[in-house]
Amino acid sequence: MLEDLNNFYLNKAEPERSVFMALRHIIINFDQEITEAWKYRMPCFCYRGKPFCYLWKDKVSEAPYLLVVKGGQIDHPSLVQGNRAKMKILPIDVAQDIPINEIKEVLTLAKALY
Repeated sequence: MLEDLNNFYLNKAEPERSVFMALRHIIINFDQEITEAWKYRMPCFCYRGKPFCYLWKDKVSEAPYLLVVKGGQIDHPSLVQGNRAKMKILPIDVAQDIPINEIKEVLTLAKALY
């Protein structure tokens, strides 16, 4: 698992590598009860042992995003439902500064559902 997680980050080209590593840092440091796991061949972050969010990238644009497991229950203007039934994503533009405050707002809303 640890090797798979490390390879996920290290095998990315810049600027995606830096963006994913920054997102990882933001999520892990958001709450001491968040742990990291490797599920469905992607980084998963669990809150109190339950899947909380994932990091992945768009199949077409390859833009990174934060997938929020209970995102369907969250009303936040930055979250995108797409064709997902229960989850929503927070797209991250690699050409812009990482929206740390928006990410923390979404994580706070998601944490309240656990």
